[in-house]
Amino acid sequence: MSLTTDPAAAGVSPVSLAAVDAPDQPTVTPELEDLYRGFEKELLVPLWTEIGDLMPPHPRSKAQPHRWEWATLLELAGRAGDLVPVGRGGERRAIALANPSLGGKPYATPTLWAAIQYLMPGEDAPEHRHTQNAFRFVVEGEGVWTVVGRDPVPMRRGDFLPQAGWNLHAHHNAADRPMAWIDGLDIPFQYEVEAQFFEFGRDHISDEERTTPERSRSQRLWGHPGIAPVSQLGSTPGSPLLCYRWEDTDRALTDQLELEKEGYGGTVEHGHAAIRFTNPTNAGDVLPTIRTEFHRVASGTETAPVRQTGSSVYQVFDGAGTVTVGDVSWSVTRGDLFVVPSWQPLSIRSEASASDSDSGALDLFRFSDAPIFERLNLARTQIEGTN
Repeated sequence: MSLTTDPAAAGVSPVSLAAVDAPDQPTVTPELEDLYRGFEKELLVPLWTEIGDLMPPHPRSKAQPHRWEWATLLELAGRAGDLVPVGRGGERRAIALANPSLGGKPYATPTLWAAIQYLMPGEDAPEHRHTQNAFRFVVEGEGVWTVVGRDPVPMRRGDFLPQAGWNLHAHHNAADRPMAWIDGLDIPFQYEVEAQFFEFGRDHISDEERTTPERSRSQRLWGHPGIAPVSQLGSTPGSPLLCYRWEDTDRALTDQLELEKEGYGGTVEHGHAAIRFTNPTNAGDVLPTIRTEFHRVASGTETAPVRQTGSSVYQVFDGAGTVTVGDVSWSVTRGDLFVVPSWQPLSIRSEASASDSDSGALDLFRFSDAPIFERLNLARTQIEGTN
């Protein structure tokens, strides 16, 4: 005997239709009711009963704006460090952000996964690989090395470390104190389109991989602005540069704002500098499904409200300010994370000063699902006050 939980196989249709007396709906009659029962039996749904939900006039995200305070995340991650081991099976001491309107799923948005990861002194996170594209971003601390393809890569405050899917990777903490950072992946997207694969790697990394070089092999080969190694020419879907250093990001943002003061172009709007991390082999996004940027908003500046299809997650790197997403506003400080759902307007006011920011500005790291929307010709942006 076979058992099934399929309602249709059990003779119960998952389709439920109600004839309603409403504009643009057919007249309610016994014949219409009988037609709808026939639709239910054959697992059919007429468009005229669903078009308002399936084809709304603009995106209606299932996600909602939300903020997570870094101090709280860090305290909880520290407690997990005392209680939860890192090893094969659990793999990572990573604690995902769950958007409050996504039913408890570990999703920051319908397409993006974000988490705080925490590694204790002397600990290793074992090697594995997955089709999900991933990155690490460090808001504070140092001492952990991520090992990607047996290449030890140092992780320090402000560093951005992308890792395209299906690359073997592990982490080890060579310091005498814990370290935390954020992970971003396209787990929700790959899960919903049913495309994900996962595979264990080695249980232990080698002594050579436990070295702590100042620069990884990846950086020595690819970390030279405007220069590519002839032996490695050819476009790659993910960036071969495994770490984008904070000093380069900081210098680029500083130069943009200084050029603006001198009367030259370079900022995206007055007082708002921004850079995008790009793949040195093709100038495209560092990951096929994730776009990453860094924004610096000068103190006293308020950005114009902007709507975009697709969703974003931001982390405050430095400074303080007020963020407004849709009808919700928050005060934010270093490390705080917040979500911008699809087509929700975002504006940011910088209230940073020399007391809370090394740059004197509000610095924010951002990642989004923009590459997916652009490839599908679904990307759209609307800036308040423009056509």
